[in-house]
Amino acid sequence: MKLLVIGRTGQVAQALLETAPADITLVAKGRPELDILNTASIAAALDLDAPDLVINASAYTAVDAAESDAAAATALNATGPADLARATAARSIPLIHISTDYVFDGASDRPYREDDPVSPLGVYGRSKLEGEHAVAALNPQHLIVRTAWVYSPVGKNFVKTMLRLAADREEVSVVSDQIGNPTSAHALAEALLQMARRVTQQPDASLFGTYHASGTGEASWADLAEHVFAVSSSLSGPQARVRRIPSSGYPTPVTRPANSRLDCSKLQQTFGNRLPAWQESATDVTTRLIKEGSDSL
Repeated sequence: MKLLVIGRTGQVAQALLETAPADITLVAKGRPELDILNTASIAAALDLDAPDLVINASAYTAVDAAESDAAAATALNATGPADLARATAARSIPLIHISTDYVFDGASDRPYREDDPVSPLGVYGRSKLEGEHAVAALNPQHLIVRTAWVYSPVGKNFVKTMLRLAADREEVSVVSDQIGNPTSAHALAEALLQMARRVTQQPDASLFGTYHASGTGEASWADLAEHVFAVSSSLSGPQARVRRIPSSGYPTPVTRPANSRLDCSKLQQTFGNRLPAWQESATDVTTRLIKEGSDSL
């Protein structure tokens, strides 16, 4: 099986490159080699590589910056995916498109299911939702995979930020009233590869649609920080006290969903995949970062 991944340097793309087994040829491309904002570039890459499936791991993810840069967010999160969906459909290539918990407003008192009403709170969430709609409308062979709170040993993410801050501070203030499912990029990558293998080797139209894929178990940002510091401390790495604060104590240009929990039962029922407990994955990533040293932060 040959997969083309769009978004070469991001956390999920890097995790896919590390995770792909020997029987999967995985090609990851990004700008300028493949520019999702350029229809000719998309077509050329698809024709050159002739993949069995495409995974779109590219996105505009600067949630706050998107409020003042809506055009760029919409281009990368909606217009580009629309062009990609159109091009893959024309070649009968299935498309996995990664989306986000930010399509929900966080007001629910339970984990969100795939068919729950969407109501994004800001430009980022709206642009990602537009991308979902475009992919679903333009390529019937689509898997839209919503995830949340992604972290890994590479790129910018919460786990790395906490360890970096702990190297210089004795106490770190962390929001405690936003609840979600911390998700390891590597665990997500394994789920994506399993989905890709299934839909390419056992074609079944009923498999396509929208799925939630996030770490098992819930936590607040403060819970995650405390876990990371405990693991780091056990390895003689940086640690800090966590000062639990409400979201109002850390104002941002756009409101984050108070409830980012995703119900992933559909993924388990359809593909037999259940991502590991977030504590297990967070331990693995923190351990790797500490062993790799401060340069990795």
